[in-house]
Amino acid sequence: MTRILAVDDPSDILPEHRETPVGGLLEYHNLGRGSRPWEPRRLLIGMCMDSRKTLRIPRDFAFVLRTAGADMRDNEFRISYAIAVGGVRTIALIAHTDCGMKRVAVLHDEFVRGLVEHAGWDEARSERLFAEGVRRFAIADEVEFVMQEAARLHGLYPRIGVAPLLYRVEDDRLYQLR
Repeated sequence: MTRILAVDDPSDILPEHRETPVGGLLEYHNLGRGSRPWEPRRLLIGMCMDSRKTLRIPRDFAFVLRTAGADMRDNEFRISYAIAVGGVRTIALIAHTDCGMKRVAVLHDEFVRGLVEHAGWDEARSERLFAEGVRRFAIADEVEFVMQEAARLHGLYPRIGVAPLLYRVEDDRLYQLR
């Protein structure tokens, strides 16, 4: 079972994240400070596109890739570019509580109606996209999903550190997952 671990002090940062850009992210976001200057853009942050999340990090600290549910599938070229050309050596993958992709399956009517009314789509096209998207993007549990996605990314990039984290929208803080 995955444990959710708070970071209220630098000593709370897991040993594997101390003195790494992930530790820096946790210090900047949760503690409002960093213990040292970090080399720019060594970190790629993958996170959900949900607008309730804003990271407190310095300018030029990390690349940030935002997708529904922090699902990085179909973003392998972008990630690979950040690694090969951008110098990324670590990925922080951030899930969050109350994720819309956890409840997307029950939003069928709202989704279809919204595309018809606001985007000018016909109902059949909206229905097809919803059916495809739910199969592809719906998640059962945010923590379980981010753990699996972190393992998948580590399998693709075995020399790149991948740290799964959780953002609690209830308190605007990052948590470590183990």
